[in-house]
Amino acid sequence: MENSISVNPHALTGRNRSKKGKNILNISATAWCSVAIAGQWIFATYLALFYAGNALIGNIEAWNNRGPHGIIEGDPIGNIAMAIHVLVAIVIMLGGPLQLIPKMRKSLPKFHRLNGKVYLVTAILVSMAGVYMIWTRGTVGGMVLHIANTIDAALIVLFGILAWQTAVAKKFDVHRRWTLRLFIVVSAVWFYRIGLMFWLGVNGGPVGMDLETFTGPFLTFLAFAQYLLPLAILELYFYAQNKAGSFGKVSTALLILVSTGVTAIGVLFATMGLWLPNL
Repeated sequence: MENSISVNPHALTGRNRSKKGKNILNISATAWCSVAIAGQWIFATYLALFYAGNALIGNIEAWNNRGPHGIIEGDPIGNIAMAIHVLVAIVIMLGGPLQLIPKMRKSLPKFHRLNGKVYLVTAILVSMAGVYMIWTRGTVGGMVLHIANTIDAALIVLFGILAWQTAVAKKFDVHRRWTLRLFIVVSAVWFYRIGLMFWLGVNGGPVGMDLETFTGPFLTFLAFAQYLLPLAILELYFYAQNKAGSFGKVSTALLILVSTGVTAIGVLFATMGLWLPNL
């Protein structure tokens, strides 16, 4: 009696499609991460050159040229919060993207863990300093942006705690998800700037906003979309990774690739129109 193995060609085709869909999804995620890493390091370089650079040469007054969060005489607590918010943000924007690089996690696991702890603590510290400044000094955009940024700070604390707890419990797959969510909400300030500059760039000027009062329907949308929209795309990515079929994986990959294009254009416009001119 001959041994025989029955192979279902339809099953093989399905597996191949699923594998291709997974590969396309991974490529799209890698593309977005690459753009985000480059974009955040550009932003970090700007922060270092402008804020840290001016502080080192004793020109701290230059900070007052970049909005309402400058150095105010007679407000030592606010000034300390300002310094913490800006200078520690440089550490966050430099160190946070390193956590996205798989080779760093595999090759330097001790550094990955240490950098993760530093990122978590400094992110919470910066968010608290930011909330203090918003409610004591105000900011552009009025009450809507006050509320939106306060919610973002609360999410940073919540996601940071959950990322820490899941790491301690050695639930590393769950930990990875909470860490990525934390990265998104911590990056809201960066998303806001590149989102704003993308909108101004593609429209050739302010549409749906008043730049004098810094209010308007688009800015109201952006106040919350700066973290909720990237979070929504991240959740779709998680779903596509584990539960979606090949069509769902490819569709999500296309959405991420579009987001990558928008992110790259936003970074370009922000660099050329917002950061370089102020150095």
